[in-house]
Amino acid sequence: MDDTPQVQMPSPHIYVERTLALIKPDAIHKADEIEGIILKSGFSILQKRKLQMSPEQCSDFYAEQYGKLFFPSLTAFMSSGPIVALVLARDHCIATWKALMGPANSSKARETHPKCLRAKYGTSDLKNAVHGSDSFSAAEREIKFMFPSSVIEPIPMGESAKDYLSRFVNPTLLIGLTELCKRKPADPFTWLAEWLVENNPNKPKIFDGTITEVEYD
Repeated sequence: MDDTPQVQMPSPHIYVERTLALIKPDAIHKADEIEGIILKSGFSILQKRKLQMSPEQCSDFYAEQYGKLFFPSLTAFMSSGPIVALVLARDHCIATWKALMGPANSSKARETHPKCLRAKYGTSDLKNAVHGSDSFSAAEREIKFMFPSSVIEPIPMGESAKDYLSRFVNPTLLIGLTELCKRKPADPFTWLAEWLVENNPNKPKIFDGTITEVEYD
């Protein structure tokens, strides 16, 4: 019997970018329609809740805007009716959701990005239908605000990123490149991309079950 101590390798972690999306009071009657567009655009909805925030909660959520002229109008509007909060996930989630929302001013959005959500459902700069996080750090803070029990894993950086790649990416990539050399396909880039998708041993597990809405007073 081999008495050599066995090293327990850590389970692979897949980092799927997330963002917070809000369907604002002016577009709440179109929430189902907007959610349908979100899903058709390749996002997964990880968490969802329907609620109405108090003016104080709105002030806390938009704390970074405190002191700006529109701040009182913003908090009054956002607390004027129910909203839907969603945690979205996909590759390049933050940038893709911002592009789908379009420019903040709905009137300008209709001129420059007529197919975006704010062009379709917004009516002004303030009443612009939807909200999205500006950055990874903002997404982390805003998701925690709306969903306090959420656990957000950090994106690996520096040495941890190199370690992640050497453990969980490079072995599969090496096999794929070997197969590529053997098969010599006409379009090697597309072939390798499809091979990696099919043979990825660490596919992210994203919740796709029933989402329960939570109504708050």
